[in-house]
Amino acid sequence: MKFIFGTLGAFLLGSFGWWLGAQWALPAAVIVSAVGGGVGLYYGRRLFDDLLG
Repeated sequence: MKFIFGTLGAFLLGSFGWWLGAQWALPAAVIVSAVGGGVGLYYGRRLFDDLLG
């Protein structure tokens, strides 16, 4: 279940990061998406630990 929370968080923030970075250029979209995915993974797993762990 922790995997699902982490994956969902990474997907959502990574997608948002891609959309945000794509407003400037493709390299910015890749970088912002990678950072957003990492942050989403961290906070998705942390949310699981706080609520269900």
